[in-house]
Amino acid sequence: MSQEYKRPESVLVVIYTAASEVLLLERQQPAGYWQSVTGSLKGDETPLQAALREVREETGLDVGDRLVDTGCTNRFEILPAWRSRYAPDVRYNTEHVFLAELPQRLSVQLNDTEHRRFRWLPALQAALEASSHTNQAAIERYVLRR
Repeated sequence: MSQEYKRPESVLVVIYTAASEVLLLERQQPAGYWQSVTGSLKGDETPLQAALREVREETGLDVGDRLVDTGCTNRFEILPAWRSRYAPDVRYNTEHVFLAELPQRLSVQLNDTEHRRFRWLPALQAALEASSHTNQAAIERYVLRR
């Protein structure tokens, strides 16, 4: 039986309110790793389809009419802790950045197999606490500087 590897292409969806509060989720593993909604594309899924799916799966929110593709992509080296999920010759991932502005905080239904808890934080604090440098940069560029 062959192992099915993850596709080295993903989405980052920064969800924030009109008052510039950013939703961050703490991963189950590793504990203490805070991020916006993220996830890999599956099969022949487009980045937009993956972004909508990941937001629903991770938060229970439907942001379809509020989702904005920034057109920004990031390429980064996959962390050694997660590299086994990808084909042996894969070292880099391409990440597509999306935004979703909400009028106010909404109730979040976490997928507890992926995340421990969530927080709505002021944008500056969220940028400082996001564990990924691409997540930090997206919050700074699209929420703090708007």
